[in-house]
Amino acid sequence: MKEKMQPKMVIIGGGTGLPVLLRGLKHHDIDITAIVTVADDGGSSGRLRDELRIPPPGDVRNVLAALSDVEPLIVELFQHRFQNGNGLSGHSLGNLILAALTSITGDFVKAIREMSKVLNVHGQVLPAANKSVVLHAEMEDGAIVSGESKIPYSGKKIKRVFLTPEDIEPLPETIEAIRQADLIVVGPGSLYTSILPNLLVPKIGQEVCQAKAKKVYICNIMTQAGETLHYTVSDHVKALHDHMGCFFLDVVVVNNGQIPEDIQQRYAQELAEPVQDDSDRLTELGIRVIRDHIVSYEDQVIRHDTKKVASLLLSLITAPPSS
Repeated sequence: MKEKMQPKMVIIGGGTGLPVLLRGLKHHDIDITAIVTVADDGGSSGRLRDELRIPPPGDVRNVLAALSDVEPLIVELFQHRFQNGNGLSGHSLGNLILAALTSITGDFVKAIREMSKVLNVHGQVLPAANKSVVLHAEMEDGAIVSGESKIPYSGKKIKRVFLTPEDIEPLPETIEAIRQADLIVVGPGSLYTSILPNLLVPKIGQEVCQAKAKKVYICNIMTQAGETLHYTVSDHVKALHDHMGCFFLDVVVVNNGQIPEDIQQRYAQELAEPVQDDSDRLTELGIRVIRDHIVSYEDQVIRHDTKKVASLLLSLITAPPSS
């Protein structure tokens, strides 16, 4: 009897949003490929990137930890960040291990593969490119801000983002995963600094536009100062479509759960507010909108409910095609 093939899901993102989603998905019987940004230039990742001339390992490290199936203490060790020590302070052990493995194997992608074996990772983790990229933002006043970590602090409204160098090549495995996918998931995560740096890698955006898979965007729950101040749901979607140059989303997932007033007030101090749901505009464009209570609160921090979102995505991947 022929074995049933696992549904194939490609998730594109970075930052804190992608690991949150993956922690729920790894418990399901699906073939996961996570495509992770390599535009980070701040903190430990930025230091290793500059000093060792390697792609920034931080976002990849967080995704590996989220998909790992080992003792919690091993994951805690991998994620440990040194608080002091000359030259060591601020670095996470996982970043240093990935940097060491890149040196040993001579290749960042090989380092990720070897670390995936050690951590018993459920699925495959692929950087959007096998070398560092620089993210730039053109502001509405025409000014250019360079560097992923600097863009949110420019104090200006973003018109568009773009990458250098222009001759970035995605991995063949990434292209193959997108072509074979049953479902492609974009987000959640910082719109301009975590999600778009993946989609702007030449060929990745084109392949996503052309892919036969259903494409889903998980909209952020809160706006982000310096990136999406006062953005509505349709503003997020418009930015994605404008940058991609194609109308590619089939489904948008929106939170309709209430956020406690005290948490809203705390976020308001950072100029963040709940993303306004104007998704009826998307329905008019033929995009299916799914509204659900998908918000959770970990230590007063707003996150997507990983189990709920995973179940929702699974229902999309297993649903029969609409007639």
